[in-house]
Amino acid sequence: MKDFMLQYEKELISNGYGLIGGIDEAGRGPLAGPVVVAGVVMPLDELIEGVDDSKKLSPKKRDTLFDKIMEKAIDVTVAIIDNRTIDKINILNATKQGMVQCVRTFKKVDAVLIDAVKLAVDVPTYSIVHGDALSYSIAAASIVAKVTRDRIMLDYDKEFPQYNFAKHKGYGTKEHIMLLKQYGPCAIHRKTFIGNFV
Repeated sequence: MKDFMLQYEKELISNGYGLIGGIDEAGRGPLAGPVVVAGVVMPLDELIEGVDDSKKLSPKKRDTLFDKIMEKAIDVTVAIIDNRTIDKINILNATKQGMVQCVRTFKKVDAVLIDAVKLAVDVPTYSIVHGDALSYSIAAASIVAKVTRDRIMLDYDKEFPQYNFAKHKGYGTKEHIMLLKQYGPCAIHRKTFIGNFV
């Protein structure tokens, strides 16, 4: 575990806060599927080795860490905001809605570290740019969000096999754009994202 990954947690604890939450999202950029927000409260006296920004980890490593996080976490909360809501209120507001939902569904939390987004909620929150690479709590949340979203997209792949969601998870890869042009959008495509491609 990199020492700096606990800098923000230690600072909050030294300021008198007890339980520290971390919140992050997965899926702001894809052309299809939901944005998934996860919140975790991790014990800071028994750290899980290897927790890092989910984008830096292989799918296999993420799955292994996901299981460890779910086993050790004091609390885990997940919000899934679907493509229709994203189209209605835009991706930033959809992400914020999921983050607020996670803050409000924590059983008990004294302060929350969030990756790059500012929230107006009753609990003290601290926005950290690139927080998933700088905070253990946010990194753990990023893994939960990413694995949860990937598994959702694997389920959608069975429902809409022609788009190959299992491979690209809804992101705008060359293959996905080609298939989108070939078959047109399906029920989980974000209409406000695909305008240039169909």
